Amino acid sequence: MWWMSHLTALRVRLVRTLVVFGILLIASLVFVSKIFHYLTSPLKSMHVHLIATSPGEIVLVYMTLGAAVAIGLTIPYAMYEVWAFVSPGLTSFERRLAISMLPGIVLTFIAGVVFAWFVTFPLVVHFLIRLTESQGLLVLLQANSYFSFLALICLPFGLACELPVVVFALARIGLVTAKAMRRVRKYAYLIIVIVGVLISPPELISHLSVTVPMMLIYEGSIGLAWVAEKRRKARRSADDAANHLS
Repeated sequence: MWWMSHLTALRVRLVRTLVVFGILLIASLVFVSKIFHYLTSPLKSMHVHLIATSPGEIVLVYMTLGAAVAIGLTIPYAMYEVWAFVSPGLTSFERRLAISMLPGIVLTFIAGVVFAWFVTFPLVVHFLIRLTESQGLLVLLQANSYFSFLALICLPFGLACELPVVVFALARIGLVTAKAMRRVRKYAYLIIVIVGVLISPPELISHLSVTVPMMLIYEGSIGLAWVAEKRRKARRSADDAANHLS
C-alpha cells in the first residue's frame, strides 16, 4: 500500500536524523565545559556564583547543554529531511517558496536568540540580582535553574523573530492577509504584554525590553504580509494573462 511506503521512508529519515543528533551530541559534550563557562559569563561581572545542590547536578547541566547545542545543530539537517519527504507533493511554486524561506527561518531564529542573549537577558538578570541584594540577601543561583531561566528568555525571542518569515510565506499562498493581522492586532499585543510580564521582572525597563521588540516584529510581519499579497496578486494576474493568450 502507498501509505506503507511513505511510513517506511519517514522512518528511515527519522532514524537518520536521530543518528546525526547522536553524533552531534557526542561532539557537543567534548566542548560543553567551554559552553558552560561562556553562558555563565554574565554572572562574573556581578560576582554571583552558581551552586549545585546534588553531586550529580553538574552532569545533568552538562547533558542538558550538550543536548541543546546538538538540537540546534541538528535542526538544519532535520529541515532537509522534512523537505526531501514533502517536496514531491508540492507544486513548483511552493517548492521555490519553501527553499527561499528556509534560510530566513534559521537566520531569524539565530538573530532572536543573539538579541535576547546580548540585550534582554543581561538586563533581566542584572535587575533581579540587584533587587535580591537590595533586600540584604546573598545571591547563590542553582546551576540548573539558571540555565532554565536562560532558555525561558532566549528561546521565545528566537521563535518570535521567525514570525515575519512564516507570515510572508503564508501570505504568498493566501492563508494570511495584512488586513486580518491588523484586525487582530489588539489581541496580539495583549498576548505579547502577557508574555512580557511572565518572562521579565516587574519593572518598566525590563517589560519594555521584551514587549517593544516583539511588537515591532509583529508590525514588520504585517508589512511583509502586505508585500507578499502584492506579489501574489501580480503573479495571479500574470498567470491569468498567460492563460488568456494561450
